[in-house]
Amino acid sequence: MSELIKIALLFLLGIGAGFINVMAGGGSTLTLPMLIFLGLDSSMANGTNRVAILLQNLSAILSFRQEKFSQFKTSLKLAAFTLPGAVIGAIVAVSISNDLFKKILGFIIIGVIITMIIPRSKKDFGAESGTYKPYFLYPALFGVGFYGGFIQAGVGFLIMATLHYLMKLNLVRVNMHKVFIIFIYTIPALAIFIFTGNINWIYGLVLAGGMSFGGWWSAKLAVKRGEKVVRVVLMIAMLIMALKLLKII
Repeated sequence: MSELIKIALLFLLGIGAGFINVMAGGGSTLTLPMLIFLGLDSSMANGTNRVAILLQNLSAILSFRQEKFSQFKTSLKLAAFTLPGAVIGAIVAVSISNDLFKKILGFIIIGVIITMIIPRSKKDFGAESGTYKPYFLYPALFGVGFYGGFIQAGVGFLIMATLHYLMKLNLVRVNMHKVFIIFIYTIPALAIFIFTGNINWIYGLVLAGGMSFGGWWSAKLAVKRGEKVVRVVLMIAMLIMALKLLKII
């Protein structure tokens, strides 16, 4: 496969992954395996993916703000509690072996697929109930940060569950806070991957271009949440990649 074809594939995959990430979550379960399949080792793929994650979520933040839908003060407070976990998670990620990372990623992808199959509650929460209990929320955000710093794939679902059920936020506000939280904790995580030399800048910036474009439009369509068809296609693609990572097929 020529380098030009690889770059084109990354950009197109990035558009889909960025759209999925903002709409629901799980885009990195497509981009991480793809980067590995294109020849990067696990740490390099993990770090390269962070370049795209950072810029995609910045694009989504700006899109939400353009739609006059932002609460930066609350988002920043929530993001702050993920930072220690994200730093620890990124340090762990660059310290484990390539094979172990692939196995962990494969099992996580299968776990994400299972969570996508399980029916979601139809309950519609209010915009800002203010009834959450900090001693549940803050440890949960630390855990979210660790997971995001370590592997990122599927972290959107964890953030959505945390904010939706612990803060009783509706799903539109959940997505609004989610992209800000991921943007903030990705900064120190990305710095660790840069410091350890685990970035392919060409692949990262190409993927970032696609994901930023997809994330921008997804933020605009987040209120409609038209994700049923995307969910089915995503689950099939994720299952194939997980089976390849686990060397089952």
